[in-house]
Amino acid sequence: MACASCSTETGNKTKGCNSSGCSTGGCNRLNTYDWLADIKAAVAEVDNPYVEVSFKSGSRKEFYKASRTLLLEKHDVVVVEADAGGFDIGTVSLLGEMARLQMKRKHITEKRDWLKITRIATEQDIARLQESRSLEHDTMIRSRAIARQLNLEMKVGDVEYRADGKKATFFYIADDRVDFRELIKIYAKEFKVKIEMCHIGARQEAARIGGIGSCGRELCCSTWLTEYKSVNTQAARYQNLSINQVKLSGQCGRLKCCLNYELDTYLDALKDIPQNINKLTTSQGDLYLQKTDIFKRILWFAYKDSSTFHPLTPERVMEIESLNKQGIKPEELGEKKIERSTAKSAQEDEIKFADVVGQTTLESLGKKKKKKRKGGPNNKDSRAPRSFDKPKPQRENKPDTPSSKPAAEPQKKKPNFKHRPKKDEKRW
Repeated sequence: MACASCSTETGNKTKGCNSSGCSTGGCNRLNTYDWLADIKAAVAEVDNPYVEVSFKSGSRKEFYKASRTLLLEKHDVVVVEADAGGFDIGTVSLLGEMARLQMKRKHITEKRDWLKITRIATEQDIARLQESRSLEHDTMIRSRAIARQLNLEMKVGDVEYRADGKKATFFYIADDRVDFRELIKIYAKEFKVKIEMCHIGARQEAARIGGIGSCGRELCCSTWLTEYKSVNTQAARYQNLSINQVKLSGQCGRLKCCLNYELDTYLDALKDIPQNINKLTTSQGDLYLQKTDIFKRILWFAYKDSSTFHPLTPERVMEIESLNKQGIKPEELGEKKIERSTAKSAQEDEIKFADVVGQTTLESLGKKKKKKRKGGPNNKDSRAPRSFDKPKPQRENKPDTPSSKPAAEPQKKKPNFKHRPKKDEKRW
C-alpha cells in the first residue's frame, strides 16, 4: 500500500510504505525529514562522518561514525559495531548536516568513544536479522509467563534481539521498583542469550507497539513525536473541554499528547478575555456566566432560573464589572447583536435546487395513524363494513302471481363426514 507522498524513486529503489528505499522518507516510524536533501551546496561544504542509524523500524536510533571511504546514502542497510563485541544491523536515517544538527539537539558531543559502521549489509546479513526478529514474539510471551510465576509486578512490553542473536533487550513497565535479579538468571538459562532489562513508561510502550488513535490516524508517538511533554487536565480546561477521563486518555492510559498542540493558541486568545468574572449585577437581577466562546470573543450570561442567554463582549463585561464595584447597577446590558437570519436568507437565495429525496413532509407528519382494533379477522367489530353485512330491505307482501321462472329445487343436504358409518351401513 503506497502513500500519496511517495511519488519519486531513485535508481532501483522502490517507493511506498514498508519499503526500505522510500525516496521521500515519510514511511519510516519516528523518521526525521531531511529538508537539506535538495540543497547540494550546504551538504558539500560540511565534511561530517557521523551518521544516524535506526533499528527495528525506527523504534531506536543511535549515532555512529562512518569511514571516509564508505559512501552511504539514506535508507542503506548497514552493519555496525555493538557493545561488548558482536554486530548489529540497522538502516541509515540521517547523514551529513542533518545528522550534526540532530546530535546538537540531543546534546551529543564528538568527544566520546564512537562505534563505527563497518560495511553495507549483504543478503546473508539481512536473512540473519530476520531470523533473529522471528524469535521476538515467542520470547516475549514466554518471558511474561516467567515473570507471572515469580509474582513480579511488571509487564514485558517488547523484546528486541540483536542481529547476531547473542543479546536480547527486554522492555518492561512497572509502577514500583522491581527486583529482577532472579528473573535475569532464569531468562539467561531459558533463552541462552545475554539479557538486558530496560524500564520504559506507558507512552514509550505505545510508541513501540503502535496503533490507531481516536482521530483515525496512526499514533503520533509511533510516527513523528520523539519528546513526551507532561499533559495535565488544566490544558483541557483552557480549551473548554469536558473533563472526561475516557475521552481525554489515549491508548497508553495517559492524557493525550495532542491536548498540548493548540494550547498556545488558546492561551493567546484568552489574554483579552476577563478571567474570574462569573457574576454581574444589573437592575433586573444577577447574571451568571454560562459559557465562553474564546475565538469569537463572546461571553454568554444568563439570569438565575432563566434559560435565555445574553451575549456580551469582553469590553462590556469589564465595564459592568467596574460599575458594580462602584455600586452602580446598569439598566441595559448592551448585548452583542448576532445576525443569523440574514446569513440564512442569503444561503437560501443561492440554493436553486435541493435534493429532498427521503425527506418527510409536514402533511405526512400531521396525519394521525388509525388505531388498530383488537380482535381477529373474524371479529365483526374489527373488520370494515361490507355490502353483505348490511341488513337486507324487507319485501312487500304481494299476491301470488304465476311466474315464468321454474320453482327452485330443494337443496340436498351435504353429508357429514365427521360421522363414521358402521360396518352394516353404506358409505356415501
